[in-house]
Amino acid sequence: MEVPVVAKQATADKRQRRERGSINPDDIISGAFELAEQVSIDNLSMPLLGKHLGVGVTSIYWYFRKKDDLLNAMTDRALSKYVFATPYVQASDWRETLRNHARLMRKTFMGNPILCDLILIRAALSPKAARLGAQEMEKAIANLVEAGLSPEDAFDTYSAVSVHVRGSVVLQRLYEKNQSSDAGSRAIEDAVSIDPEKTPLLAQVSRIGHRIGAPDETNFEYGLTCILDHAARLIEEGAKVRSGAKSGSRPRKATKSSPRSKATAER
Repeated sequence: MEVPVVAKQATADKRQRRERGSINPDDIISGAFELAEQVSIDNLSMPLLGKHLGVGVTSIYWYFRKKDDLLNAMTDRALSKYVFATPYVQASDWRETLRNHARLMRKTFMGNPILCDLILIRAALSPKAARLGAQEMEKAIANLVEAGLSPEDAFDTYSAVSVHVRGSVVLQRLYEKNQSSDAGSRAIEDAVSIDPEKTPLLAQVSRIGHRIGAPDETNFEYGLTCILDHAARLIEEGAKVRSGAKSGSRPRKATKSSPRSKATAER
């Protein structure tokens, strides 16, 4: 099997070989991140990492029995750095802090392909990383509840934002990864035939910069605003119901319900 050219280049300049027992797990993980930046997560291998670190591959297997174990350790470190770099959602200003939270999540993943591959595409978290992620989600949802959403609506809102961010990032990342393949890659909009005579509306909006199905800034911000607007309406409706209950008047029946409520009613 031929070693990819990029892998050959990454290992061309060999480091001075370390003494036996001079490597530790943190050094191995740091070296793995360095190597992954050069060859990608997909092409990262234990033998290549051993050459990169200047140690025998058995020294790596002493701490990590297989590649998945190493990737789990890398994910733990990446997730810790990502969580601490992401602003918290605050109840007092839930809309702007949730918006900033989503924007920074997207910016962080878009700017770090290794982070995206480990956390979003590979999507295999160790128990430690899964617990950390759940704890951070709990904090965000608790603050949305404090802001006026029901626990169910708070969960749905945060989940929708999370899916929106991940979908945008993964679409862009997959497009970038496919560009390097032999088959090449096209964006969704490239596959859509826009004829000004047959599709005048598509032609009109395309001329002013709108892109069909593209994970760009415009589409991301529009989707995020829709989610936040819906959450704001739910908070407003809930406040009216609580206000009516306190005054002793019979609360008006809400004209709109959440998507989850509709789904439950239709079952």
